[in-house]
Amino acid sequence: MSGPLLRIERLRVEAIRNSRFETVSRPLVDGVSLSLQRGEVLGLIGESGAGKSTIGLAAMGYVRPGCNITAGRVVFDGLDLRKVAPVSMRSLWGARIAYVAQSAAASLNPAMRLGYQVAEVLVLHRKMDWVTAHDRAATLFAELDLPSPGTFGERFPHQVSGGQLQRAMIAMAMACNPELLILDEPTTALDVTTQIEVLASVRRLLQKLGTAAIYITHDLPLIVQMADRIAVLRNGQLVEEGATRAILERPIEDYTRRLIATQSRTEIPQITVSAIVRPQPILSVHRIDAGYRTLPRALVDVSFTLNAGETLAIVGASGSGKSTLARVLCGLLPQISGSIEFQGTPLPRALQHRTRDQLRRIQMIYQTPDTALNPSQRVSRIIGRAVSLYFGGSRRAVQERVAELLDMVGLPATYATRLPRELSGGEKQRVCIARALAARPDLIVCDEITSALDPLVADEILCLLRSLQESVNTTYLFITHNIEVVRRIASHVAVIESGHIVACGPIDSVFSLPRHPHLDLLLSAVPTMDPEWLATIEARQINADAARPIGQLLTIGQ
Repeated sequence: MSGPLLRIERLRVEAIRNSRFETVSRPLVDGVSLSLQRGEVLGLIGESGAGKSTIGLAAMGYVRPGCNITAGRVVFDGLDLRKVAPVSMRSLWGARIAYVAQSAAASLNPAMRLGYQVAEVLVLHRKMDWVTAHDRAATLFAELDLPSPGTFGERFPHQVSGGQLQRAMIAMAMACNPELLILDEPTTALDVTTQIEVLASVRRLLQKLGTAAIYITHDLPLIVQMADRIAVLRNGQLVEEGATRAILERPIEDYTRRLIATQSRTEIPQITVSAIVRPQPILSVHRIDAGYRTLPRALVDVSFTLNAGETLAIVGASGSGKSTLARVLCGLLPQISGSIEFQGTPLPRALQHRTRDQLRRIQMIYQTPDTALNPSQRVSRIIGRAVSLYFGGSRRAVQERVAELLDMVGLPATYATRLPRELSGGEKQRVCIARALAARPDLIVCDEITSALDPLVADEILCLLRSLQESVNTTYLFITHNIEVVRRIASHVAVIESGHIVACGPIDSVFSLPRHPHLDLLLSAVPTMDPEWLATIEARQINADAARPIGQLLTIGQ
């Protein structure tokens, strides 16, 4: 039991691409060395493409297809994982080492019920029989504050919100009480109140079981609440490493100081849109009701108007109906009642009844790029298909437009030849943004599009969206749970709670006192750079009422 649980020594991971003419390799991780003690939480932070997820996977002895560990060692509890046989690795994965992926939607089996998928881990590793394993799954669902935990496992992945799906995957990882937990952006899809409840649950479990963890994120305030030490990465190399407080208070490298400065701002600049030449409604939503078989009232009596050139932010908790509203507007989920007008014309409910021009003018950027991109198509095909579909043109013209769009979203033209698996999570999302821009739409529905991006890149994307708005009068419906994003991009905001719009109007009006209680809750749940912030919230929960969720206690005493 002496010595580190995990040692990563001079790790080098390369992406290998074979063609008819040559084999090309490029380093994803270059010479990184880290160690992790039992019961310790190590935070990995850095911009998109820095190598965080690659290191997290390598800590399990795994690399993505097309990648190889070309140098270094990964030693887990005395075992050199590069020398362990595949059969033995399968006995480790899930039992002693568990992984929580960034995208639950792409990781869980869409054809299996959630309870079965959690119980299956326990049965396959011979921890429990099926009956006991299902009971264990229900217990984990309750600990992660999922609704109706006794029956939640009967749902399929498509029947729950993105945040609920992420928590179900965390339950799967926790099932066997692993010694090492790899958390790869585990709260990306969660609203702020759910996010801290999940973080508190994970931290309590780690402390209770003495489980070590690698916590991967681009969100510094979150990692500060979880990590004992922080390692800062950039371009596949280790920039700086140290105790959490030392990194915050005495950063050595300029890149680290920039990261801290970006996320320590107390004043958030308001982005205002340029003057609209002809103020007129582009989208009018009147008394929309929508739902699913398992949730018939996901949206209730929803009404709002969005003018051309404005940005309306839809903000609310996970499962409040934000993404459902986006699906209704895009025709993916026909509403039960109510009407939608786009540019003064009634919009058909179903996607297949809309004209090609209506489809072009309303584009959607999805929350999870892993499920939105075809894994077998290269970036040039993914973006170029939208260009060809709506505008035609020669092959050369299409490829030139693809290069232009990649440049607009901050990616080099050489990325056109890559497959989605060769991109980081943030790079995939930027490809999704480029694909939406390819149609030259009038309205873009943005569903949590910056949640997968590091703060520096997210700022660039928001500035890009603002620039497009000012130059071509683009209109945005921006769905998010990130209050900072709302303040940076939105001219108007609508607060949604349990399918109802509870507040709507210009952002200055909605955010001014007195505010709606649900908005107050969301504002108070934004983590700070104080490492004791989450511990203070947990202590408040214990003192007030241990049975109440942390999210309900955020505003007590403030």
